[in-house]
Amino acid sequence: MSEEQLTSDAAPGPEQAAYLELLARGAAAEAYDRPVLLARAGGAGPDALAALEHAKRLALRVRAELEGRRRREAELSALFETAHDLAGLRDLDAVLRAIVQRARSLLGTEVAYLSLNDPAAGDTYMRVTEGSVSARFQQLRLGMGEGLGGLVAQTARPYVTESYFDDERFRHTRAIDSGVRDEGLVAILGVPLMLGSQVIGVLFAADRRARVFEREQVALLGSFAAHAAVAIDTANLLAETRSALAELERANEIIRAHSGVIERASEVHDRLTELVLRGGGVHDVAAAVSHVLDGSVEFAEGPLPEECVDGHATRRGDDWVAAVSAGGEVFGALVLRGHPDLDPVDQRTLERAAMVTSLLLLARRSAGEAEQRVRGELLDDLLDAPDRDRRLLKERAARLRTDFDAPHVVLAARIDRPTSPDTADRPGAGREYGHREGAERESADRQRLWSAASHLAATRHGLASARDGGTVLLLPLGPGDTAAELARQTAKHLGGALREPVTVGASSPVEAPAARPGAIAPAYAEARRCLDALRLLGRPGEGAAASDLGFLGLLLADTRDIEGFVTRTIGEVITYDRSRGTDLVRTLDAYFASGMSPVRTKDELHVHVNTVAQRLERIGRLLGPDWQSPERALEVQLALRLHSMSAAVAR
Repeated sequence: MSEEQLTSDAAPGPEQAAYLELLARGAAAEAYDRPVLLARAGGAGPDALAALEHAKRLALRVRAELEGRRRREAELSALFETAHDLAGLRDLDAVLRAIVQRARSLLGTEVAYLSLNDPAAGDTYMRVTEGSVSARFQQLRLGMGEGLGGLVAQTARPYVTESYFDDERFRHTRAIDSGVRDEGLVAILGVPLMLGSQVIGVLFAADRRARVFEREQVALLGSFAAHAAVAIDTANLLAETRSALAELERANEIIRAHSGVIERASEVHDRLTELVLRGGGVHDVAAAVSHVLDGSVEFAEGPLPEECVDGHATRRGDDWVAAVSAGGEVFGALVLRGHPDLDPVDQRTLERAAMVTSLLLLARRSAGEAEQRVRGELLDDLLDAPDRDRRLLKERAARLRTDFDAPHVVLAARIDRPTSPDTADRPGAGREYGHREGAERESADRQRLWSAASHLAATRHGLASARDGGTVLLLPLGPGDTAAELARQTAKHLGGALREPVTVGASSPVEAPAARPGAIAPAYAEARRCLDALRLLGRPGEGAAASDLGFLGLLLADTRDIEGFVTRTIGEVITYDRSRGTDLVRTLDAYFASGMSPVRTKDELHVHVNTVAQRLERIGRLLGPDWQSPERALEVQLALRLHSMSAAVAR
């Protein structure tokens, strides 16, 4: 019987009906051999047995497809349930337990567990386990890079092993191996918990027997890990929000304690709460407090006297000053002008307004830093993974208001500060302290540079990322701009913002990064070469592209713009010859070939020495008075040689 007959619209035969019945009741795979065995025992002929075998294969194929769909439905259902739990998050422990339980159930493993990183201790520790029976295992701490989990936490990559103790990729330690052996685990899969680019922990699934984890199972566990990371981040944000709300509530209690001004205090609270909820700014807070206190309140930036930064409103002359600060950082102050007499409740009103102002500033900074991170991640992807989906890269750029169809320039920037001599010769512990102090300062410099560069990138609709001890920027090239001019503007802007010399090297323009994402990494390499050249040439705090560096730029640039180099170097002389029919280029060539001797030059050209002098004077007016200096002369000779070769090729 043919497959077409078996799958026709006719009523199923007895052999098909038997398999349909097995499919309908979800029988085990072994049961599908029974109709064939019964037919063979009953003496069925070869054709009937062949038809049964074919029907069995089709039925098993349908059963496998149904099983796959049921499994995928179960996976999606578990993910949706996890997302639903996160939406109503109240208890972080409960959500993490649910994720671990579902991961264990869906992957069909005997054990599942989750660890969180401890930045202070530099390790990762067990947070939630499901199916574990060993107390020693449940209390394990894994150093970064130790065991499978420590390696996942350190590298931010998933790892899987069929047999942990036989796998030499992992650094086995006595404590970890004892715990794993005590639990009886053999096959282990671990995926990182990521918040942005930061690893905060690891989610595991494990069996007490050898097992191969499929790629789909690794991806599924990764999805659960993403939910767990969201749960942790959401819980932390909720805790911070509750803390901020608790602070506001304590402010209300203080205000309510002063019955004489309770209405005014209530008005302050309502106004500030409304401002926070609708995303008001610093000046909105100042205006609201001005109305309540019947005075003029303004926000003043900059440093404050030491007596004004202790968190209390302080009188200075006829004014009252309340510092706007958080975590020891002072943003400025709210200043109540011309109001020398202020009762304690109004003082506290001013203080609480300053606290709300600091919360608004922190929220604005957090939003800005989040955008900066997103811009940095997109630029990192362009540099490290340019083969990603171009449409997706373009969409991510559009969300950041970056036009990837326009020409862009890659810039490498670094702070260039002279080494302090007072730390160079410190003996013993003093020198060690100096090295540590220098490293901390260098780290702070990189952070400051990245922050300033990110702000510049946001205002210019570009991207910025910290990289290789400095910062890399991808900025659009404006109409009429050049890469060299953009490098100089960037060096000036960043240097002014940081009040430090910032050296910037630029690449040649990259046309339409959306179409050529693979061109960004080579352009960054060119920009770094230009940056290194500026530093070697003793030009800190400057910005330049390869076109600014003469023949050195010709060597550094990826584009090898020979025609541009010749034009910049002797283009005026070439143009003069073409327009007037003179022979200045040939005179230059003979002059250098004769060791820069006018007498030998006139013999080479068969002209009078005065003619040579007149031509050299004209060349000086075209190229500038320093054209015979060693550095310029070398560039002119190289340009002459390249021009001669180009003319020969053209012929």
